[in-house]
Amino acid sequence: MPRFDGQTVLVTGATSGMGASHVRGFHAAGAQVVIAARDHKAGTAFAADLGPSAFAVRLDVTSEQDWAAALDAVSSRFGPLSVLVNNAGTQHPAALIEDTPTEVWDRTLAVNLTGQFLGIKHATPSLRAAGGGSIINIASTMGNVGQACYAPYVASKWALRGLTRTAALELGRDNIRVNSIHPGVVATPLITESLDGGPAIGDLYSPAPFAVPRLGTPEEVTALVLHLASTDGAFATGAEFVLDGGLLLGPALAA
Repeated sequence: MPRFDGQTVLVTGATSGMGASHVRGFHAAGAQVVIAARDHKAGTAFAADLGPSAFAVRLDVTSEQDWAAALDAVSSRFGPLSVLVNNAGTQHPAALIEDTPTEVWDRTLAVNLTGQFLGIKHATPSLRAAGGGSIINIASTMGNVGQACYAPYVASKWALRGLTRTAALELGRDNIRVNSIHPGVVATPLITESLDGGPAIGDLYSPAPFAVPRLGTPEEVTALVLHLASTDGAFATGAEFVLDGGLLLGPALAA
């Protein structure tokens, strides 16, 4: 039997990068997948490629109305939810705090933190109706350190750690596990493409000094997502899983 046979999985930010990888991973493992993204046209095309066990919903994660409508649509199509992957996120151009527009701060926290809060809030009744399940919040290694010129992003990811732990405490008796994954520098458009016409983050970062001297891949993050969502991860909740090739450890011993 496929690993996620009969389960419904919703992934946000699901049409590119890590989100698209997570969708493919769950689909290959037998799940009914819900492709949630602001770009509904891209989501619909993605779902059509995957077939009848895939379904696209338009979702701006910062909109409570969108979340409510998305969960209603999922219930009508597939029934209750078994897994929520809060993957959608945003980055912003580098700037000192004193030069960061307030609207950049507000937008970054709205997507990276409030979006995940709303996901937990609206998915919980569906997960409870399924008899339990798993919520996986995609955080970042920047949620474990300070990083000059990225205050809004760093603050959003630090706060997500507290949200994850609190949700794990609240939902444990409902058989709902809540964990966070903290990827390092992964080769996705967020890293490899310019945000403001300047250098991409990947252009400014070299993995050479670290224990695993390369960028991560979306598929490596997906493998951990699937583990935590499955019965293999049944004893993990409120936990933080760093997947960064040793970035947070600092420079490795030279060969």
